[in-house]
Amino acid sequence: MKKSLIALAILSNFAHADEGMWMPQQLPQVAKELKAAGLKLDPTTLTKLTEFPMGAIVSLGGCSASFVSPQGLVATNHHCVYNSVAVNSTKERDLLANGFLAKTFAEELPAAPGSRIFVTSAVTNVSDKIITADVAKLQGKARIDAIEKNQKKLVAECEKEAGFRCTVSSYYGGLEFYLIKQLEIRDVRLVHAPPAGVGKFGGDTDNWMWPRHTGDYGFYRAYVSKDGKAADFSKDNVPYQPKHVLKLAKDGLKEGDFVMALGYPGRTNRHRLPSEVAFTFDWNYPAFVKASGETLAIIARETKDNKDVALKYAGQVAGVNNYYKNRQGMLDSYAGSDFLARKTAEHEALKTWVNANAARKAEFAGDIEQVEKLIAERDADTKRDFFLGYAQPRLLNTARSLYRLSNESTKADTERKSGYQSRDLPRLEAGITSVERTYDEKVDKALVLNSLAKYAAQPAAQRRASFDAAIGIKDGMSQADLSAALDKLYAGSKLADKAERAAWLKRTPAEFQASKDSFIQAAVAMYPDSLKNEAEDEELAGKIQQAYANYMKAKIAFMKSKGQAVYPDANSTLRVTFGRVAGRDHGADGTTWTAFTTVNGVVAKATGQGEFNAPANQLAAIKAKDFGKFVDPKLKTVPVDYLATLDITGGNSGSAALNSKGEFIGLAFDGTLDSIISDWDYNKANTRSIQVDLRYMLWNMKHIDHADNLLKEMGAE
Repeated sequence: MKKSLIALAILSNFAHADEGMWMPQQLPQVAKELKAAGLKLDPTTLTKLTEFPMGAIVSLGGCSASFVSPQGLVATNHHCVYNSVAVNSTKERDLLANGFLAKTFAEELPAAPGSRIFVTSAVTNVSDKIITADVAKLQGKARIDAIEKNQKKLVAECEKEAGFRCTVSSYYGGLEFYLIKQLEIRDVRLVHAPPAGVGKFGGDTDNWMWPRHTGDYGFYRAYVSKDGKAADFSKDNVPYQPKHVLKLAKDGLKEGDFVMALGYPGRTNRHRLPSEVAFTFDWNYPAFVKASGETLAIIARETKDNKDVALKYAGQVAGVNNYYKNRQGMLDSYAGSDFLARKTAEHEALKTWVNANAARKAEFAGDIEQVEKLIAERDADTKRDFFLGYAQPRLLNTARSLYRLSNESTKADTERKSGYQSRDLPRLEAGITSVERTYDEKVDKALVLNSLAKYAAQPAAQRRASFDAAIGIKDGMSQADLSAALDKLYAGSKLADKAERAAWLKRTPAEFQASKDSFIQAAVAMYPDSLKNEAEDEELAGKIQQAYANYMKAKIAFMKSKGQAVYPDANSTLRVTFGRVAGRDHGADGTTWTAFTTVNGVVAKATGQGEFNAPANQLAAIKAKDFGKFVDPKLKTVPVDYLATLDITGGNSGSAALNSKGEFIGLAFDGTLDSIISDWDYNKANTRSIQVDLRYMLWNMKHIDHADNLLKEMGAE
């Protein structure tokens, strides 16, 4: 196998001591920097995914987490277990407001449908098995189809071992590919979540802000069959016994201490082209922020008098709010900055370097020019279909997934589209059969109507004819006309019924085509056009993959020629980032940001209602200075959250924060608002991550929630 470009690129000098979401296998190349930063472990131990501490790090498929007991107890953020708390809540038993604690295994509750815990066991470079000599000659959709075929072949071989989930992830814009093998634990149970007045203290007001006083922690437990295999939920299942668990730190952190976070960051965009930066910040993010604000306002309006419905949408509201503030924060940081100018200058320097050498020009110049044109075409498609994405009723999307599944099921499993193979059925079934837990027709219709009116106002050439025909959209329709069309569509379907949806999972294409259900009819009518649109998208994607990969190859070579390190953008795969506990000399308001907040700040912020509704027993314990052994000797009280120079992003939520000895010292859960643009443009001076301090977690669990059973299990007693 050819030597990895990642390995070659990393041989250059390290860019910044705190910058980088490093693949574990890269860490020996930055061992000097790790040791200089304060790591006491041998850096090579971090490359061994099945040994300590990496063997304790898991993914929740959107959040990060870690094993903290030999009985499969998993620590993560409160906002990562939030939906599981919400779906188990009722008006009579509001677990979101009051918190939840299982004192025994028998009291633990099933997590939200589809919840998973993924334990990584192997990561293998398979670039030469994905982009083979034959694939390299292909273009457009033929290239995408061949890449997908090779991916499915590798995944199928990998998943012959029952209970494992395998994926092929792309790095550097499709330049390299890695096969990732993970144990897929399907029986996940909610163990403990503090009240919202702790776990969500400060709510959306404090989200992305500092100082912060949020106890953003919660616990799941992984269950398997009695023979230790991954299994669906069963009362006969037993707690999973991980090979490695994180040990709780005995000594508290102080400012300047080494800290690292191990987790699964979702997506960064530091290698993007200037045109992608301009499109994102000048059009895409503003459009997203506007749509998100409207979504939040509509849900609030439609659920204000119905607590049960509000609970159904609590998870969606939390998620939308998070991204709404995130994107607005990025826009605020971008406004008036020189980011685009610097990005443009860097890109021009790359092109100058390429054109200065005949061999480089022959290899790279054409694709650099081509990728710009292709991205412009993709951006135009994104604009055209923006409102369409929001304007489809949820049950129509369900019907479309069901009909696609029915059609794909007529093929051999290896020939099915990715996402509809046998391996995908549990996830599809969980999502389809559990709709009613997070769905209300009145709310859904209001959300759809808001976007449908904007979509219908577009010229016919900018709309999708098949969707228009299925919904009954014509030029010049009023809001009342559109509302009436939706009323008819919703009234003509029974898919809101769980049993009805489940029945369609097993039906044939002919049965779909004969159905009188309005959403099913619409899905059938839209199907041919959706396949045509998918093929067009794949033709474009294949061209972009080919050109973008070569552009990235040029960029890596260029950066290496300048002695700069190159780490891949985050892509939801396991990464390590390291830095130190540190405040900031000047916050956004011109004041100094200390590295730690304390429980004194909880009392100062607590209003007794809304987002700052700290539990009465917690406030009483703080006022009585009932801190036990969790007092910081310098702060003279219990620390709540702390700042660090860790390079994290979405998906890192729930990442274990470890000290220099690899001991658990808290959970990463946020960043500061003025530094989240680091997803695109890393700023060494501003970038700060926010972690909940282990001492605050343990103090709450012992003195407030009396989770003595969990404390003993984790070895905290």
